[in-house]
Amino acid sequence: MAEPCRLTTTRRACVPGTASPARSERQALATDGTGVPAGAPPADDPGAGGEPPATVRVAGTVLSRVESPSSLACWSGCFREPADAAEAGLSLVVQPAAAPDEATLRLAHDVVNGFHGFVDQALEYCRTRLREPRFGLTAEEQVWLDHPELSLGVPEAIVWADRTWAIRFAESRLRLADPYGVLVTFDGTGPVEVEGLDDEDDADLGDPADRE
Repeated sequence: MAEPCRLTTTRRACVPGTASPARSERQALATDGTGVPAGAPPADDPGAGGEPPATVRVAGTVLSRVESPSSLACWSGCFREPADAAEAGLSLVVQPAAAPDEATLRLAHDVVNGFHGFVDQALEYCRTRLREPRFGLTAEEQVWLDHPELSLGVPEAIVWADRTWAIRFAESRLRLADPYGVLVTFDGTGPVEVEGLDDEDDADLGDPADRE
């Protein structure tokens, strides 16, 4: 297998790191009652729930399985959405290890197709929420939040098999982002929580309940 499926301090070419979502705020996505986002197109490569395949395809992007703990399976790759945008990473995580099911692939498809807009939402969400005292930003960092270009870069999408997903900004000047970045967790199409990944425990994959 390729590189491990976990956070890193620098972005690997076409093998993005991944992270677990917020411990207590990780929520189920709003769906049409079947676990599939309403109006989602058919998945490119429906999973059978069996032995994890070496590759899966999402919205025309091939994700390759990468090294991960035996309790889970992880696939990573890169995409451009829109086509002239900077390359972004996508990771798909299934625990326990198995092929991703159709609903998970459909969610990943929607995340890729709407990624540019989701990133804009995540940035504005961070601009507001990170001002809260619990994040402990310095006076200088508070000023950075007012800059047109927020100090958050290299966005990567992470999709879990329980239909939760997140955007990780792998690069930032903010102290709370050292060394693993900032994670914005989504519920459906809207952000619901943000956390700094400044701890190796935050870099571990899998069910956050296992880390509480």
